[in-house]
Amino acid sequence: MTILPSFLSPVTLWGIYVRRCFAASGLSQQSMKLDDDTTLHFWGPTTNHQTTPRQNQKPSLVLIHGFGPATMWQWRKQVQFFSSKFNVYVPDLVFFGGSTTTSADRNETFQAASVAKLLEKLGVERFSVVGTSYGGFVAYHLARMWPERVEKVVIASSGVNMRGRDSEALLKRADVDQIEELMLPATAAQLHKLMGLAMFKKVDMIPQFFLNDFIKRLYSDKRKEKMELLKGVTIGRDDKANVSPLHDKEVLIVWGESDQIFPLEMATELKQLLGTKSRLEVIKNTSHMPQIEDSVQFNHVVQNFLCKD
Repeated sequence: MTILPSFLSPVTLWGIYVRRCFAASGLSQQSMKLDDDTTLHFWGPTTNHQTTPRQNQKPSLVLIHGFGPATMWQWRKQVQFFSSKFNVYVPDLVFFGGSTTTSADRNETFQAASVAKLLEKLGVERFSVVGTSYGGFVAYHLARMWPERVEKVVIASSGVNMRGRDSEALLKRADVDQIEELMLPATAAQLHKLMGLAMFKKVDMIPQFFLNDFIKRLYSDKRKEKMELLKGVTIGRDDKANVSPLHDKEVLIVWGESDQIFPLEMATELKQLLGTKSRLEVIKNTSHMPQIEDSVQFNHVVQNFLCKD
């Protein structure tokens, strides 16, 4: 595998730009020790005497990333869009970015508990949450376990209602034997396959050196622990969908019309399972990442939902 030096790396250079976008939106990189085991890295409002009074007047919004690169790579356009209207918090889940734990817990409820503890330590009493893919699992459990703290819920491209047969169907579509071969690509060919399923537009022309650079800099860190996270996911193990309705919550489900990770039929069923206050918005010409592929429509759909009385 040919690895570019940092000063020629497209990923490194783009990372500098993304960090500047977050900083220009009023966010800074921070870390919080939750307990003796767990520390979470996150992007949150920069606190100083000039900005704190204005920030306190804004509602809080938490963006939870999917299984892939660290959070800043997945939410740039949402941070830029929502930071003027909300106090935006963008955590790295455990074993992503700078977040880590010595705990043996590896399931999505542990991730939800870690985010909840982070927000509690930050003094964020109530918040709305947006979760995409794996982050949608976490967002769902946040709303289920702490209903008194969560206001509105957005679940994007996330098969919270996944069954065992859905997991098997995904492996068949991806032509892999294990889910980590898809979600933790180690070669350019594996990353190309993942992008082909996750993106609406064809990606055949991406140079191999770029894919290698992406794998080296964004998928190489904490691989062992991330494999354990994949094996620790509880959703999708059973033959039935283990989804409890969020009766008292307004829930927005956002889905890419051509999602090949979690097909659109799952979104339709999820709407029924989550209760009468849930609604579904489908974004055309997108697949598994509508927040990236059509950020303008995604942002406006989410804003209209969050800001509606």
